[in-house]
Amino acid sequence: MRRTRIRMAFFTSALTAAALAAAPATAQTAYDGLWNVTVVTKTGGCEPSTRSTLTVTDGKVSAAGADVTGSIGREGLVRVSINGAYANGQLSGNAGSGKWNGASAGIPCSGRWEASRQ
Repeated sequence: MRRTRIRMAFFTSALTAAALAAAPATAQTAYDGLWNVTVVTKTGGCEPSTRSTLTVTDGKVSAAGADVTGSIGREGLVRVSINGAYANGQLSGNAGSGKWNGASAGIPCSGRWEASRQ
């Protein structure tokens, strides 16, 4: 009886260790990685076009030297605020696009954005 308990305890410990080893260290999402983003102004006085690189980690969006908050949902839904402008749209696979709006010197501007994964 005691050997059976020892074997069961060992077996349970081995399964637990295997499950923990197989679990990812972070909750990666399908859209994690570096993204090249091009923003084009359609109306207003903002810059006509800008390019930047954004990083998605665990579904959260960030960028070096920029005030960025936002996330990418499991289905690729984009909701981001970048330096006071707001963007939304959709990622699918290694590309995406959407709309944005903001202001320059208090004058509203808006347009489209496109992204591709590096």
